[in-house]
Amino acid sequence: MAYPKAAPERTLVEHGPAGLRRWCAQRRRAGETIGMVPTMGALHEGHLNLMTELGKVVDRVVVSIFVNPTQFAPGEDFGRYPRQEEADLAKLASIGVDMAYLPTPEAMYPRGFSSEITVGGPLTERLEAVIRPGHFTGVATVVAKLLLQTMPDVAAFGEKDYQQLQVLRRMVADLDLPVEILPVKTVRDAFGLALSSRNAYLSDAERAIARRLNVVLADAAQALRAGATGAAACAEAERTLREIGFTGVDYVAFADPDTLAPLAKFDGRGRLLAAVRLGKTRLIDNTAV
Repeated sequence: MAYPKAAPERTLVEHGPAGLRRWCAQRRRAGETIGMVPTMGALHEGHLNLMTELGKVVDRVVVSIFVNPTQFAPGEDFGRYPRQEEADLAKLASIGVDMAYLPTPEAMYPRGFSSEITVGGPLTERLEAVIRPGHFTGVATVVAKLLLQTMPDVAAFGEKDYQQLQVLRRMVADLDLPVEILPVKTVRDAFGLALSSRNAYLSDAERAIARRLNVVLADAAQALRAGATGAAACAEAERTLREIGFTGVDYVAFADPDTLAPLAKFDGRGRLLAAVRLGKTRLIDNTAV
């Protein structure tokens, strides 16, 4: 069933796992396939594109909206993360999403909750895992719960959060979860800036600088294809990012696209990943090489 499809009378809403499971069980008994897109809300065209792509391969789409406290470290933006439930639900209905799952914190983490899922290995030894300790444990735990509550046939995740995508692929494979992971390419604005809910924090001047990030990564990719070492290309990219106005560079890395282990040279495949700061806003992006 291709999206956008005819909008339903309304997108159904559930706030707890019991109602969600009942609805999903009814759909499965009817012989329908189910897809899921986990989100933290503040939906933009990138999110809607995930749903559109997912709707091409399943009969019913479930979208969760839950600002997950366990993936935010102290001092991060949990309290000010944009929340716009009414606007989000209108967007879901406009493209025909069947079910919006808006669990309460108490539904996701009831009293006495004391379990977590930690993905080990090289995927969580560097980059975001170092800058944001505990982040991927929070992500893996909440996504595992959402997948188990929904039991979808397919779940869609964006390539913008590339390390997260690889971590969740590893988790699904390691735990034998019966779901296919559908990666979806990053959606960008007319200037190449990757769409993100956190872009709302940017001033006009900061947004102009932010739109240079993808250009710097493209230049680094070209340098790698021309023979530059990973270290040299990343160092030059970091120097340029600081020069054009980014107030901080957490990392620029050239890595194996599957394991994210560092690559010394371009050998036909690789991934460039970067995390930068503009004032109070932190942005990430990546590109295939």
